[in-house]
Parts: sequence; C-alpha cells; structure tokens
Amino acid sequence: MASINGATNGTKRKAPPSPPIARKRAKDESSPFDHSRKEEEYGIVDRQFYPQQMSNERCAMYVSKEIEKPIETLQRTQEETKEIRKHVSVKNAVVHWFKRDLRIADNKALRLASEKAKSKNVPLICLYIVSPGDFKAHMTSPVRVDFILRTLEILREDLAEFDIPLYMETVDKRRAIPERILELCGSWGASHLFANVEYEVDELRREARLTRLAAGRGIAVEVVADTCVVAPGELSTGAGKQYAVYSPWFRAWLAYLKAHPHHLNLIEPPMSNPESARNNFNNLFDVPVPEAPKNKSLTEEEKKRFSSMWPAGEHEARARLHKFVTERIKKYKETRNFPAANSTAVISPHLASGTLSTRTAVAAAQDANSTKKLDGGNEGTAGWISELGWRDFYKHVLVHWPYVCMNKPFKPEYTDIEWEYDQDLFDKWCNGMTGYPFIDAAMRQLRQMGYMHNRARMGVASFLAKDLMIDWRMGERYFMENLIDGDFASNNGGWGFSASTGVDPQPYFRIFNPILQSEKFDPDGDYIRRWVPELAGVKGKAIHDPHHRGATGVKAYPQMCVDHKESRNRALARYKNGLGRDTA
Repeated sequence: MASINGATNGTKRKAPPSPPIARKRAKDESSPFDHSRKEEEYGIVDRQFYPQQMSNERCAMYVSKEIEKPIETLQRTQEETKEIRKHVSVKNAVVHWFKRDLRIADNKALRLASEKAKSKNVPLICLYIVSPGDFKAHMTSPVRVDFILRTLEILREDLAEFDIPLYMETVDKRRAIPERILELCGSWGASHLFANVEYEVDELRREARLTRLAAGRGIAVEVVADTCVVAPGELSTGAGKQYAVYSPWFRAWLAYLKAHPHHLNLIEPPMSNPESARNNFNNLFDVPVPEAPKNKSLTEEEKKRFSSMWPAGEHEARARLHKFVTERIKKYKETRNFPAANSTAVISPHLASGTLSTRTAVAAAQDANSTKKLDGGNEGTAGWISELGWRDFYKHVLVHWPYVCMNKPFKPEYTDIEWEYDQDLFDKWCNGMTGYPFIDAAMRQLRQMGYMHNRARMGVASFLAKDLMIDWRMGERYFMENLIDGDFASNNGGWGFSASTGVDPQPYFRIFNPILQSEKFDPDGDYIRRWVPELAGVKGKAIHDPHHRGATGVKAYPQMCVDHKESRNRALARYKNGLGRDTA
C-alpha cells in the first residue's frame, strides 16, 4: 500500500481511502468503544488481510495456552514431520530461501543449506520472492522496498562469486507463495529447502503450512532459528513464565550468553558451488531483480536521494558497523539521546532487512570492548549492546503474546481508552506542522530521510498518543509506511512503550512535555534548524517555542495545535477512565 502521505518528498498528506470491509465479527462486548469501526474508517487495519479486533478474552486464551500460539503450530508441524524430513535424500539441488536475511556472512540457514548441498556435491540455489501482498499487508514502506531491491542486486553479484545463482520472481498473492516455492523446487529437482524463521504470526503459520505441504511431496523444509541472538523460548523466569519487563529479561539474556558463548560465534559464508551449477542452472544466474510493485514505487528523484542517503548491501552494513565501533561507540551513552549529535550507528535499516545480523553487531561491540562481559567495560559499548538487546526482546514478545500482531495492545485492558480520531490534527502531526518545533523537526526528518532518531521517535509517539490523544495505532502504521528501517516488532514495541499500552511501558501518567524535551535533547536548536527552515534564523532559546518567546519573522510557522497542559490533563483522565480508575 502507498505510504499514508502518498509520497516521501514533502507533499501534503492526504487521508487514505477506506479499505474494503470484510465479514463482520461481533464487537468486543467488554469494551465500551467500538474500535473496530474506527479501524476501518481510518485505515488502521487493512481488512483485505486482517479481521476486526479480537476480544480481551481471546487474548487471555493465548496467554493461558487455550489457543495454540503460531510458534507452537510451527514446532508441532516440525515434530510431526521430523521422521519424514530426516529420511529425504539429497537430489539435484538444495535451496535457500532468502527473506529478511539478505546477507552471505553470518547466515545460519544459508550455511546449513550450503553444507547439505556440499554433502552430495550438488548445487545450492538461492531464492527470493517479491510479494506485493506481503508488502501491502505488512505496510512495508516504498523506501524500504527500494532498499531491498537494491540489496538484491548486490546480493546476486556476491553469490555469483561462489557460483551460486539467486533466482527472483514476483508472486502476487501471498497465500500462493508456499505452492510456488514447491513448484520451483520440483522444477529444479531440489530435495531440501532451508530458511531462517520469521516470528510474526503470518510468517510462522506460513512456514508451518509450507513444511507440511513439502513433507507430503518428499521435500524437507528446514526452518532455522537465526533472527535473534537468543531464540524465543530459551529464556524464562524461575516460575517458568515469559518475561514482560526488559530489565530482568536482559539479565537472563546476558546470563544465557555467558553460559552459551558459542551463540556469538559468527557463521561461515556458504561454500562455492560445483561446476554443475553453471552447467545445469546457467539460466538462473541472469534473472533480473523484479520491479517494485506500483503501490510501492518511488519517483526517480526519490530513488536518487535515498540511494545516496542509504547505500544498500551487507558491505555497506559492515562498513557502518566498523566505523561506529572504532570511532563513536565509546561516547554512545553520553551522546545517544541528542538527534543533532549524529552519534548513533545508524545501522537499523540493515538490521531490519537482514544485511547485518544482530549477532554480528553484538560480537563486533564485544570485540571492541575492554572486556568480554557484555554488560561491562566501556559504558558506551555496554549501553549499545543493551539497546541491541531490545530487538531480541520485542521479537520474543511477538512469539509469546502473538495478539500484538493482531492490532491489539500488549495490555488488552488498554483497549477501553477513548481515543480521538481527529483527521486534521493527525495531518498536522504527519506533516510536521504541529507548532511544536522539536516534534515538527522529527516528522520532517522522517519525510525527507525515511528515518528518525530514536529519541525523536519517542517524543513524537508520546505527543500523538497523549497530547493529541489519537489512537497510537495510526502512528504505528504511519511509521511502518514511511520508515526505511520499519521492523514490526521494534516499531510495535516502541509505540506500545510511548503510548503506555505495550510491554514494559512508561507509566501512563508519564507524559513528555514537548518543550522540555526540546530544551533537553536539542539545547542549541541545531536539530530544529536543520529540519524546520522557517525557524533557521531564530536565535537562542526562542527556537523551542518561537511564538511565545518573542521570536520575529516566524509568521510562516504554525501556532501550537494544542495546549500541552490541557492535553496532559485530558490524557490522564482518559487513561484513568479507560482503566476503570477513580478520576475524582
């Protein structure tokens, strides 16, 4: 689907068309607000792919294991097909299916596929499916699609050096992907298919279906846990429960890696193919990278701009990582919260698309540190490793509380909060025209770069959910449709934190003051002046609140769209009321 604002080149945002309405499900009677109607009216959920919001009771059934979780479906399928898969003999080829692991180095499934192929000296064939349906369902931004396609060009060249072909094609209907993959395996005489697991609900169910279908046709599908440094399911509390708070989870993560240090060992790249690869599958080496789907395409100006800003491929990813750990990581803790400082690694687009693994990033930081302890040594290094841990944490949350993938907050009781759906205010937020300079600078950075500094993300998310009281899921979706590093787990987790509806959130009564945030994290106004040109000439502290601090020549800049004090009081009342707490 096209990005909500229709483009990323500064054009004004237009309201999205209402998606088609699917068969109605009964409204959640436990909630006084019919959120499902708003989901449709404001395009929060694409009804082409997803049903209406589930009830709080059904969420509880996932937690109590009355409903099988998608990860359990995949695990059960793997167990039930284990004997069949074990006895499949290697035939004419082995296939690796690339998804969000677009790299040769430190790629577990790719290496295992290579070893399986080498065991019988048959070719390894790599595969990538462009899925317009997946892009639309997962709100993948046009800039991220462009980044993926540019990465595929580089990946194809890198694989060719190993005489490994990369076959790519477009499959329009997402449900047709498993069948098409098996057709391709059949045409190549491939007996084994390897892939790294993805933890979103749709992907887990798809891999389970693919595994079962393949087993019935004599093809072994091996789905490998490689996305996280520590796989979901490996960590639990003393009572055997899953962690819902980051700090104890991170301590368990550290303890696990200390006890199992091999999890940070980097995986060798694939081995070169035999000569038979070029002889028998020569036609696969010249397959072009597919075009971007029409609803995910960029203008020529945007392609040029984003290509310059965001070079693709794992070579660029590793170069960025190396530069960061050798030049800036030691000062990370003291500078990371200042958007104008440019002191972060800025590797999130590569982590999201898999041109760099989180394991590689953690190992590089560990090697650059003065100790092998992941939480010791240099504070900046330890702090950055902790930030990488959040990526694992949020994916663990997806697995254990799968309803967060179903347009439901981690804390279902927050369903009853009365949100606003003010289209005019939402447009001002999207376009960086709220009258709050720090907020507007961040939103304009997003529009121009497809990226936003993490501290700014927290600020704009809090502002939307608590100052504007707009349904946080509208912001969550807007981010996904515009970010080059849009990762569902991290994006959902970040929005849940800021809106106080998610796992390990900031308390609902903690409401950022956007002026104080501006003064604290952009004290000299450099970030604001870069992204809000109307304020470039404002001197001193007036930059944070130009209309109330006597700044001149700022008539073109809007007045504040809401009063923070009034908005704060409204938010507190709405949250208390939604949670059934006394507002007297």
